Amino acid sequence: MNKDLTTGSVFKSIIYFSLPYLLSYFLQTLYGMADLFIIGQFNGVESTTAVSIGSQVMHMLTVMIVGLAMGSTVIIGRAAGAKETKQANLAIGNTVIMFMFLSIICMALLLLAVKPFIYIMSTPEEAVPGTTSYLIICFIGIPFITAYNIISSIFRGMGDSKSPMYFIAVACIFNIVLDYIFIGISRLGTAGAALGTTLSQTISVIISLIVIKKRKMIPNICLTDFKPKKEMLGSILKIGIPVAAQDGFIQIAFIIITIFANQRGLNDAAAVGIVEKLIGILFLVPSSMLSAVSALSAQNIGAKKHDRAGQILKYATAITVLFGLIISAIMQFTAENAVSLFTGNNEVITLGGQYMRSYVWDCIFAGVHFCFSGYFCAYGLSIISFIHNSLSIICARIPLSYIASKYFTASLFPMGIAAPAGSLLSVIICIAAFIWLKKHPGKIKI
Repeated sequence: MNKDLTTGSVFKSIIYFSLPYLLSYFLQTLYGMADLFIIGQFNGVESTTAVSIGSQVMHMLTVMIVGLAMGSTVIIGRAAGAKETKQANLAIGNTVIMFMFLSIICMALLLLAVKPFIYIMSTPEEAVPGTTSYLIICFIGIPFITAYNIISSIFRGMGDSKSPMYFIAVACIFNIVLDYIFIGISRLGTAGAALGTTLSQTISVIISLIVIKKRKMIPNICLTDFKPKKEMLGSILKIGIPVAAQDGFIQIAFIIITIFANQRGLNDAAAVGIVEKLIGILFLVPSSMLSAVSALSAQNIGAKKHDRAGQILKYATAITVLFGLIISAIMQFTAENAVSLFTGNNEVITLGGQYMRSYVWDCIFAGVHFCFSGYFCAYGLSIISFIHNSLSIICARIPLSYIASKYFTASLFPMGIAAPAGSLLSVIICIAAFIWLKKHPGKIKI
């Protein structure tokens, strides 16, 4: 079910690909949002904090899986652009085998690491039982979370961003229904939130596999494509490992910042957790542009249309900057209203509004380096993304957050500045790398 994205209007191609991705990412974000919203309606601040911390750990693991799968998206995209169906199917088969093996290992290891996670996160004592039950249940569902994200990465590499949208829509509907059953009716608290998330992912995977088989959505794929090939696995991992490492590093930075907030008290922890969820929604456009740039550029690189890949980067960057400017301005006047959707605690609302007003500017700068990262990944240069993200975290995000948490205890506004400051450093590095590569085109090896 390949979609050719190497011809026609660049702007229309970006919109065609990114809108379904935007909607699917929005629906996926609703997982955590639904858990946080519903738990807030039936339980206290300690349960809200538990779900916030637990879902942040799960988000870290999910984005690392998605990052590693970026290697599959790019390899499949290049093959699709070059009209090499056999090579694309081989990449699909090897992706499935590799990730299912990794997911089982990860599930076992993570179940042994629940208590260390609780300790490292400096989880407030009142939230420890809820966070523990949430993580145990979600860790058991790792294979299904992995399966969904792999199915999505495969179809996006083929230029199809609509099918993943339908699959996640099914999961989202089931998640909201199950959350109300488990949290509202059965009063299972944080365990109910985790059960709703895990079971809805499982249902989504089962339904998607049935649809794929019945509609023959991956034509001509055969059993031999699922036989591990060293060269193919190496190509996928060469691109995917730096992306997964950088995404993991970014999430670790978020967790460290959460730890700083947790050490300031339950209200600060709840405020930071709620704002992180809201930022996740606002980052839908930048994230969709990253996916669009990587998948579209990969197809055009496979078709030897390098100028068109550059145009994709330009249009995507313009879109995300415009969005960032608009949403950042709006949030200066509506921050408390947004936070109040998830809690009635006045102190949490005030703290969350402070944090949101400074943090939200990251939508502009992060959007720019997201687009560059997608472009670099399409060329197999994901190591550049790893470098700029690592430097921004080490030199800006973590140290600035620590300083703000220690010396500006009356407000969360200074802590929020760390995120856009780190992203600004990433933007500078990305632009410098892009200019250097343009002057030395021979350094790019596909």
